[in-house]
Amino acid sequence: MSLLDRIGQKVLFTLDPETAHGLSIAALRCGLPVTSRPPRDERLKLRVAGLDFPNPLGMAAGYDKNAEVPDALLGLGFGFAEVGTVTPLPQAGNPKPRIFRLTADEAVINRLGFNNEGHDAAERRLAARKGRAGIVGVNIGANKDSADRIGDYERGVTRFAPYASYLTVNISSPNTPGLRNMQARAQLGELLARVMAARASASAKPPVLLKIAPDLVEAELEDIAAEVADKQIDGVIVSNTTLARAGLRSSAVAGETGGLSGKPLFERSTAVLARMRRLLGPEIAIIGVGGVDSAETALEKIRAGADLVQLYTGMIYAGPSLPGRIIAGMARFAAKEGLTSLRDLRDSSLDRWASKPLS
Repeated sequence: MSLLDRIGQKVLFTLDPETAHGLSIAALRCGLPVTSRPPRDERLKLRVAGLDFPNPLGMAAGYDKNAEVPDALLGLGFGFAEVGTVTPLPQAGNPKPRIFRLTADEAVINRLGFNNEGHDAAERRLAARKGRAGIVGVNIGANKDSADRIGDYERGVTRFAPYASYLTVNISSPNTPGLRNMQARAQLGELLARVMAARASASAKPPVLLKIAPDLVEAELEDIAAEVADKQIDGVIVSNTTLARAGLRSSAVAGETGGLSGKPLFERSTAVLARMRRLLGPEIAIIGVGGVDSAETALEKIRAGADLVQLYTGMIYAGPSLPGRIIAGMARFAAKEGLTSLRDLRDSSLDRWASKPLS
């Protein structure tokens, strides 16, 4: 971590997490922080789900919920940025406090509950940037009190297909009651069929990805993989936050309800990722998320079967220069190993990760 990152973290950590998050968004809107963007490296370029990525590292959904700063995030060195989760109607989310730092674990627990300004606000901002370079995905969700949650996802596809490089169907947040039940096969089949029908009718047809939870057993993963293949979904994001709390050192807040992200999620999410790669085969895109905080952890996700990787919590603890450091580290690794593309690395540790127990 640079001196500037350490100073920034010290200042932000004197504030409650949600206030600090808001200040970081405001800083990016104003053109801060200024970081040195890593040079583009041909070996890091990838074509995934029909899209050309300058590098495999993305900002995960949850940070830029309202599509306020996607271009500023790309300016930090990310190869792509995912905004949202966006719901049709604005909603306040769950009562505060609802974000908790587990500093000793380099982790965060959140129970935000899809707080966002709704479709109208996000569409207005994304329409204003239409035509700009850079891959920006839109993560869509359902309102907590919606009478037709699948209909909410259909509306998300229709609204954002013209502006999104790709769309992510998020049914894996633990903070909206009943949402994760949509991962069960019967509901999932209907959801994905209706989402793909909505895309077929939309004015543009971006790739559609499904974001799943890490807290799934083998049979559930098999069902999800079967529906993804049957409905011709373009990719899967593995994974959202976890409800597990094993091995945490930050005992003061470890019992807070919500989803856990950060370093403790790495092992479980990577094991689930490898299983999904085995189930889906080599062609369907997979984005690996959970515990990415260095070039080494990003590369390990790729070895386990990921085409692309995303982070969020890692930047809370390592600062805004983290994406540049990860990209530079990936480039050094590719040069040292004589790789023509990071694609050559994918699946090289698949068997090892897929054999780890889901405990």
